[in-house]
Amino acid sequence: MIRIKQLTKTYGAKRALDGLDLTLGAGVTGLLGPNGAGKTTLLRCLATTLAPDGGAVDAFGLDPADREQRTTLRRRLGYLPQNPGAYPHFTAFDLVDYVAILKELTDREHRHAEVRRVLAEVGLTDQAATKVRRLSGGMRQRLALAQALLGEPDLLILDEPTVGLDPEQRMVFRALVSRLGESRTVVLSTHQTEDVAALCERVVVMRDGRAVFDGTPGELAAVADGRVWLSDTPPATSELFWRTADGRYRTLGAPPPSADPTAPGVEDGYLMLLGEAA
Repeated sequence: MIRIKQLTKTYGAKRALDGLDLTLGAGVTGLLGPNGAGKTTLLRCLATTLAPDGGAVDAFGLDPADREQRTTLRRRLGYLPQNPGAYPHFTAFDLVDYVAILKELTDREHRHAEVRRVLAEVGLTDQAATKVRRLSGGMRQRLALAQALLGEPDLLILDEPTVGLDPEQRMVFRALVSRLGESRTVVLSTHQTEDVAALCERVVVMRDGRAVFDGTPGELAAVADGRVWLSDTPPATSELFWRTADGRYRTLGAPPPSADPTAPGVEDGYLMLLGEAA
């Protein structure tokens, strides 16, 4: 169990986290929110790469503010940052092996077996001997995910993990994360509402450093109940609409003339919840 209590973080005049309270348990929790909502700042605090200005984090009974407990916690977490760095002249295997050494996997035989395992998990076994600079953007993203999976962490923190992945790779990622969420805590930040709908049993929507929604994807979709419409002509009084693939217009909010109601999705609920901020 991870408990976040009155967490605050300020950058100059900008308050990225504003007294955030949140409790996270086993399973996959998705973080949604507009740019600047505080999602990445929260994940960096959970990953112990950033110290909050106030409040507290209790992760598995460990306090990251204490140096020794922070080290213990780092042994139990895996972190995929939003912009993962990589040494371009390393091979994929060597890079993950280097990170495994940093994670204190000191037995060479065991460490190499673990490196091969996580490369296989993300579908990069055939690219193990390829230099990082020769990998595609999607492959580099999967390589960063492999590093986060080293040591089978109890807490997996993923910031925009599906960036650069094609549809097939995204499907494999969803299967992997949903399996991991059966026995550990997974927190992922994303702008992809379809990822949240597909694999998160819980979703937290953030705005201005606070949680403005905490529930299931179905409950988030229900925020837009009775507010989603399909019409043959574009609405004259709404700016929140788009033309669908079948040529009809999907509108959020008040019904246009001669419009038919339709079932809302997670994206509809998110847009209705945040309004212009979304």
